Amino acid sequence: MNGRKRRITVDALGLPVMITVTPADLQDRDAARDVFRRLCLTQPQITQVWTDRGYVGDLMDWARERLWLTLRIVSRPKGTKGFGVLPRRWKVERAIGWCRNARRNARDYERLPQHSEAHLNWAFITTMTRRLARKHPAPRWTKKSAPTS
Repeated sequence: MNGRKRRITVDALGLPVMITVTPADLQDRDAARDVFRRLCLTQPQITQVWTDRGYVGDLMDWARERLWLTLRIVSRPKGTKGFGVLPRRWKVERAIGWCRNARRNARDYERLPQHSEAHLNWAFITTMTRRLARKHPAPRWTKKSAPTS
C-alpha cells in the first residue's frame, strides 16, 4: 500500500471514538460502509453522524436502512466565499492535528494499516492522559486588560 487515508470518528467534544486506516485510492463512500459498520458494532449508542459532502448519495439511505444511523451533511452556508470554519468539522481537523504532534504519525512509516491505527490510538491516549494529568488548567487566550496607573 503506497498511500493511506486516516478516517477518524470523533464525539461531540472532539475526542476520538474510532480510527480506521485505509488505502488512499479507496473512495470515501466505499470506505464509509466499513467504517459505519465498525462504528455501530463498537458504539451501538451512536445514532447520528455528521459527515462532509464526500458521503452523500446512496450511502445515506443504506446507513438509515441497514444500521439505523442518521447521516447529517455538514456543508458551507449558502453565499459564503473563501475559507470558513464549518460547524462540527473543526473538531475532526483539531483531532487530526493532535495526532500529528506525535513524531511517528507525522509520516506513515508502518507496513500494515493496523500498525498505523495502533500508533494513532497510542498518540491520542498520550495526549488525553497529559491533559488529564495537567496540574494547572490550560492557559486561555484573552484580551489583556489596560494597565492601571
